[in-house]
Amino acid sequence: MNSAAVVVGVDGSEPSLRAVRLAATEAVRRHRPLRVVHGFIWPLLHVPASPTPDAPPGAGLRQRARELVAAAVTEAEATAPGLTVSGEIIDGEAAAVLVGESPTAALVVLGDRGLGGFSALVVGSVAVQVCAYADCPVLVARGDERADEPVVVAIDGSAASRLAADFAAETALARGVPLRAVHAYRHPGSSGPGDMQPLVYDEAQLHGEQERMLTGWLDGLTERHPGLRLTCRATHGRAGAVLAEASGDAQLMVVGGQGRGEVTGLLLGSVSQSVLHHARCPVAVVRGPR
Repeated sequence: MNSAAVVVGVDGSEPSLRAVRLAATEAVRRHRPLRVVHGFIWPLLHVPASPTPDAPPGAGLRQRARELVAAAVTEAEATAPGLTVSGEIIDGEAAAVLVGESPTAALVVLGDRGLGGFSALVVGSVAVQVCAYADCPVLVARGDERADEPVVVAIDGSAASRLAADFAAETALARGVPLRAVHAYRHPGSSGPGDMQPLVYDEAQLHGEQERMLTGWLDGLTERHPGLRLTCRATHGRAGAVLAEASGDAQLMVVGGQGRGEVTGLLLGSVSQSVLHHARCPVAVVRGPR
């Protein structure tokens, strides 16, 4: 058995403790150990991390870091008794530390916002950075967890969405729920360059074509994942809005890091970012190797 751990980032905030609980459950499902990691940024800022000689017992920033890691380990052990859990403090900024863990991790889990997040942000910058740069799938704890609902995966025919489909299939099987593949499509805009007249098309025919295209993109998925219960749904609309709506009755939304039509220079596609900000359930972002 591969011993690569599920890694969860913690900072003592409630979102990070929620991520710990989600990570512990996921580690059990995947038969992996859990590694609790805290990025300790203060040495980079040249702030003394050890207590002064006249400080009371238990003082000091590093001691506080030890305490929050220990609390997270205790939370994980209470969530999943018998799970192998370890904790470590690593000097560095949180996103950089988690990205550094990702090449040898099975999965990185973190909360949608941490202690340093701005109140106006729906998803914190650490979550976005880790999703953009990590070398393994990233699971962001957000929204509502619905144990009886399906796993939903966004499909657009890109290489990233094919990787996402396999990850989603494995996850759905591990959770014992169906997988729903969702494809968002738009109406044709015009009959050609310079022609602003809308195309005349048959709505039912267009929908049927998109459904067949979606089925073709998923060809072989059930053969690679025996026992998978798969349904497909093509929906007219902007991808971000369609996926946000689909997340309302999902227990997990899975997206590729960058899909078809995304700007080449983006490390994390605009659709993936939209889902991170608007999904109503936990989100997994799956990127190909860099």
